[in-house]
Amino acid sequence: MIMQYRKDKNGNEISVLGYGCMRFTKEGGHADIDKAEKEVMAAIDAGVNYLDTAYVYAGNEAAVGEILARNHCRERIYLATKLPHYLIKSVEGAQKMFEEELRRLQTDYIDYYLMHMLTDLPTWEKLKKLGMEDWIREKKASGEIRNIGFSYHGRSDMFMQLIDAYDWDFCQIQYNYMDEHSQAGVEGLRYAHARGIPVIIMEPLRGGRLVNLLPESAKELFAQDEEHRTPAELALKWLYDQPEVTCVLSGMNSMEMVEQNVRTASEYGVGCMTESDRALVEAVRQEITKHVKVGCTGCGYCMPCPRGVDIPGTFRCYNAMYSEGKKSGRRDYLQCTAFRKNPASASQCVGCGKCEQHCPQHIEIRRELKAAAGELETVKYKFMKTAIGVLKLW
Repeated sequence: MIMQYRKDKNGNEISVLGYGCMRFTKEGGHADIDKAEKEVMAAIDAGVNYLDTAYVYAGNEAAVGEILARNHCRERIYLATKLPHYLIKSVEGAQKMFEEELRRLQTDYIDYYLMHMLTDLPTWEKLKKLGMEDWIREKKASGEIRNIGFSYHGRSDMFMQLIDAYDWDFCQIQYNYMDEHSQAGVEGLRYAHARGIPVIIMEPLRGGRLVNLLPESAKELFAQDEEHRTPAELALKWLYDQPEVTCVLSGMNSMEMVEQNVRTASEYGVGCMTESDRALVEAVRQEITKHVKVGCTGCGYCMPCPRGVDIPGTFRCYNAMYSEGKKSGRRDYLQCTAFRKNPASASQCVGCGKCEQHCPQHIEIRRELKAAAGELETVKYKFMKTAIGVLKLW
């Protein structure tokens, strides 16, 4: 298998498969670094050369830095991380965070640096007033930042305004066959490409929903497929077919995922989609649309909830009720909310709205949590939650 590469704005060759580091396997609340090391190094040895992390991904920058240091392979890869601009109030604040990221990552430069979740032009204008343009210019001149970009969750029209607002080196968008016409969408993808701006793809499998949480009717389509295509293979193939796509990030957390995704990235490229592929994508898309209750990708930007609600977990179970069966969804919900040291039930929501300010999918979280609680928190659930609470007191 030979990894395929596509060039960025400056002629760098980036592997079409990138490693999204947000979803490392956790152990005791922290990244299982030994397991992650095996998976990351297997990917790098197979030709993956783009690793993506972020300041706000708990423990991930430090884990990535440790893995690269252990294996002396910093120069073999392009490293991407992100500035949480929404947490800073000055250039000095940005500098402090940037220095912390360098320490975590055990490096003295970042290849691809992103304004994290930059979703509208007024926010960029505000950052300019703080002096961020001069700060970026200085960092690029010193070589501490090699390429500057932004990650985006918002409407296509605002995305295009942001593309034109600055001389970006690259950008990152959520894009998959279910989001072809939402967020930046195919229109934004092509707009950026036409202006020579490389596009990095995140959420190609919608947080795994296009694989693990497919409705039974969609799973049956794959089970009956004479060409034996897998859900992940088809979703990634759909992306690699498009010349505007530079790199597709996958949050791989098993050796099997690494091996499968490397194989797909090696086999498929521009023009690879057949009429049969397109027909299957459309059929699966229709089945998913019939069953999805909440369009949550599980990114976790809505967290932490001031009242302790596990928002992504609730929506995952809520969707599972309709894609995998009510019994399965409710059982999972009991386990992920009531069996915790601190309960995380949807009914704990007090409607403060903090979560909605940060949701990339613009979900009406408060309304959906209320609906989810109504279906997930049955009489049996309430009884079990109370019983578990009593046991904790003993």
